[in-house]
Amino acid sequence: MRPSFRTAPKLRAGDRVAVLSPSFAAPGFAPAVHEQALRRIRDDLGLEPVEYPTTRMLGADPRARAADVEAAFAASDVRAILASVGGDDQITVVPHVDLAAAIADPKPYLGYSDNTHLLNALWQAGVPGFYGGSTQVHLGAGPGIDGIHLKSLRAALFDGGELELTEPGESEDIGIDWLDPRALTSYGGRQKTEPWTWSGPERVVEGRTWGGCLDVLDEIGLAGRMPELDALQGGILLLETSEELPSPRLVARWLRALGERGVLGAVAGVLVARPPVSTFGDEPDAETRRARRDAQRDVVTALVARYNPEAVVCIGVPFGHTRPQWIVPYGGVMRLDGAGRRIFASYD
Repeated sequence: MRPSFRTAPKLRAGDRVAVLSPSFAAPGFAPAVHEQALRRIRDDLGLEPVEYPTTRMLGADPRARAADVEAAFAASDVRAILASVGGDDQITVVPHVDLAAAIADPKPYLGYSDNTHLLNALWQAGVPGFYGGSTQVHLGAGPGIDGIHLKSLRAALFDGGELELTEPGESEDIGIDWLDPRALTSYGGRQKTEPWTWSGPERVVEGRTWGGCLDVLDEIGLAGRMPELDALQGGILLLETSEELPSPRLVARWLRALGERGVLGAVAGVLVARPPVSTFGDEPDAETRRARRDAQRDVVTALVARYNPEAVVCIGVPFGHTRPQWIVPYGGVMRLDGAGRRIFASYD
């Protein structure tokens, strides 16, 4: 059955927000970027960040990280939880998290990538969150907070309402190395973007979102932690890939598995993020980058069409591992207008 989703109150100026590291403790690895993120939370958002014992603790035990998640949800004066970054072992943290406090006092959890694990667990408990946001990547690094990120962050935390997602016109796959002092003042190499790709029928679909990073959904499936298909019926599936740059063949296998499980057939729409196609040590030319994005687009389009030709599909929206990044609802409502080629997200 579909979870009965609770509503989290919006924040007010001066509220306290937890900054947690349920995966990789990036604040302990690059503290200067973290300190700048804390200043921007205070100065740009008017909120008071609160750290927990494992926020900066590299290699913290999964039970200790889980205890911090529980403590943040249990603290009545903490009104939102921001993940510092993703990682690769949150699968070991989730089994130790008691969600009773989150159910009793819902508050928005913001994260992406490896945070798909916690977002999925909260989703199944009826606690919606937001996909996107990393204090280390989007708040602390660079000369400031990107416009679309700040706009959607404020909607998620304070304003609510509906926003139309638009293309910012530029994108970077990687920023400056966090240990380089320039990481505090400079963006990475940004390139001009191309239009999003639409497929499927020209109709409007609306539903609650679920999904996340394909690299992590693979783990969630193997661990037996997927939602029931009935809960996904008529929803909007969010999909994106990580900085590990999975090949089109691997992406196709993941999509095929989601199709065989019935997930692709259950949803009304599929929203796929612009994928990163370069990383440190692998920075190809513009033509190669474009070819890599096109190859992923083609396998996603083909696999969704095979399993659900009635799904409205949009590929290229920046809500994943590229920057600037839109934060989007996770368990909240999104609307895909296949006729008008427009996307709307509710932050209520």
